[in-house]
Amino acid sequence: MTLATDSLTGAGAWIKAMVDGWADYSEEEEKLTRTFLSPQHKACSEAVMKAMRAAGMTARLDAVGNVVGRYEAAEPGAKTLITGSHIDTVRDAGAYDGNLGVALPIACIAELDSQNKRLPYAIEVVAFGDEEGVRFPTTLSGSRTIAGTIDLATLSVTDAEGVSLRDALVHFGCDPEGIAGEARKREEVAAFVEVHIEQGPVLESEGLPVGTVTAINGASRFAITLEGMAGHAGTVPMHLRRDALAGAAEMVAAIEQRAAAEEGLVATVGRLSVAPGAINVIPGKVTFTLDIRAPENDQRKAAVAALKEKLAAIAKRRGLELEIELLYEEGAVACDARLMDQLDAAIARQGIRALRLPSGAGHDAMALSALCPIAMLFVRCGGGISHNPLESITAEDAEAAARVFLDFLEHFDPNL
Repeated sequence: MTLATDSLTGAGAWIKAMVDGWADYSEEEEKLTRTFLSPQHKACSEAVMKAMRAAGMTARLDAVGNVVGRYEAAEPGAKTLITGSHIDTVRDAGAYDGNLGVALPIACIAELDSQNKRLPYAIEVVAFGDEEGVRFPTTLSGSRTIAGTIDLATLSVTDAEGVSLRDALVHFGCDPEGIAGEARKREEVAAFVEVHIEQGPVLESEGLPVGTVTAINGASRFAITLEGMAGHAGTVPMHLRRDALAGAAEMVAAIEQRAAAEEGLVATVGRLSVAPGAINVIPGKVTFTLDIRAPENDQRKAAVAALKEKLAAIAKRRGLELEIELLYEEGAVACDARLMDQLDAAIARQGIRALRLPSGAGHDAMALSALCPIAMLFVRCGGGISHNPLESITAEDAEAAARVFLDFLEHFDPNL
């Protein structure tokens, strides 16, 4: 496959073909599942390295399973702009989540290389191996390694088969002892800019192919347990019941109402379990999850506090015991104002209306924010659907995004 050199003409189809080809590296037939350090991840990594080298980059597998492609600067000693995204997937995934952000920069560098053009900074394209956290109880290990913030104690965690992360890395061909040495030096990195499908419907509703991300929402996740009293469905009067499911239903409605009342705030009850689960028994115990996200930490924390108070009041009124366990918490990460301005300018130069929007999902950019300024370019996806086999983009949107990103690269000042 050869990329046309006439100002990225045909780049969108080329990018889509590359990503669609990588989707063949799957652990399941008829479904895309590619978990961290699996044989299919290894095969995809080799395909990515081949594409990087064909585009004029050097390419290597680093100590934690990232693929790192490098396009040198015009002069030695220049700073580095890091870009890229992840190539691991959720189970039964779509093809473009993460993978688009690896293929698109490769296409842009192929264009630069075809013109024998070097920039006043080096570019590294990183295909991170562990963003989704599907196989091991850890995530962002690749981006945290480059940022220098990885906790090496995570090397001892194990997957469902009892294989440790350390052993899996060794089997993959990596050197766990070299992980600390992969950390980049702050003074040598200019920025990290990630291209990613939006995973939401905003760009589609606005009729725009791309948008500039303002912040990556912070998230809090909880496991909530309600205990009442199981009883016979026919013999316990309604006013004497301590129905855990009825209490949970009221709580779910309260959660939805609270989130809907405030712009930017989202809350999701994604899993609910009822015991004993019989048609003729009043539910005595319910567990459910709560995921709360917002672009501002204060907003998210205020919502969490308000909902805890509301749920406690519902439980007390209904005679239920309530337990709320924090499972995960990650603060919001703001994108750099100067980088956002530069992305907006690149978008405008391509004749597209600039639009800014937050990211409701987490990304490798969150981890890289500990190292350097970050920015993200969102690309429209069909129906806003992601983490789903129906995930899609058009070749036209991929080409528009490639033009914007290449324009950004050609105007980027690493010393700002």
